[in-house]
Amino acid sequence: MSVVPKAETMNPSSSVSIANGVDAGNEVLVASAAHNVVTLELAKKESAEHMHDMPALYEAMRRRPLLVKAYALDDPEAPDDSVENVKTVHFVRHGQGFHNLMADLARAEGREWVQYTNKPENPYIMPEILDAPLTEKGRQQAYFLQPQIVGMANQPELVVLSPNCRALQTGVLAFEHLVGKIPFLAHEMVREENGVHVCDKRRPKSKQTREFPMVDFSLIDSENDPIFLADRRETKMEIGGRIYKFLDWLSRRSEKHVGVASHSGWLMTIFNGNMECKDSLKPWFQTGEMRSVKLVFTRQ
Repeated sequence: MSVVPKAETMNPSSSVSIANGVDAGNEVLVASAAHNVVTLELAKKESAEHMHDMPALYEAMRRRPLLVKAYALDDPEAPDDSVENVKTVHFVRHGQGFHNLMADLARAEGREWVQYTNKPENPYIMPEILDAPLTEKGRQQAYFLQPQIVGMANQPELVVLSPNCRALQTGVLAFEHLVGKIPFLAHEMVREENGVHVCDKRRPKSKQTREFPMVDFSLIDSENDPIFLADRRETKMEIGGRIYKFLDWLSRRSEKHVGVASHSGWLMTIFNGNMECKDSLKPWFQTGEMRSVKLVFTRQ
């Protein structure tokens, strides 16, 4: 099941909207969280770019000791939660960040750029958007998820967050009612596909710790960003390797119900390159989208 702010932004075969039938008090929230045409067109372009080298990654992951299969919650083939190697995971893409806004504005002006290049027309290299935080629209998208999460029969027992500002903000806002009740863990392996784009560079750990005291940063070993490369983007095999480490770590955790706040490229890779799943689970995540699945972990 997937939750996005507006019905027309969804893949109809895999998503359920909670925007339909909202009461008058929520109309402003829905309107402010919705995706516009420019955002959706840019998403199509970036989604296609992220598929480069994905088939090779998928084949490589099938040869690893840990295999992971994902099922939609309403899939009749999905296993029961009581099975030991099954977890329910709620994957969330962060809400709109300032880098997303800058890219939307550039696109609306007709500007074209080549991804992952240090060219002035590329909006993602602006120094002002290093570790880009959420816009007000992004915060509203995170708030929009709250009723869906609060209404879950089985509440998350753990929330894992990318240590980048926008994912930290989104996770804390979307799962706000659980702050102080369950662990909120920052995990370096949940970060976006990285390199060149300064919006993806993490700020120092000490700054994140001060601004997000409700999050446990003990899993973050380095004060400064050890992943970001100024001159090139991570390869698909490199980000797939990071995701594999995360899945291996998650498989060994005791929690059965988990929230994960991450990024578009990372989410595209985990569903298309690392895990086996039906096509209905593979589309690009919009900002503020949540996709809930059952994961089956098998070691070969």
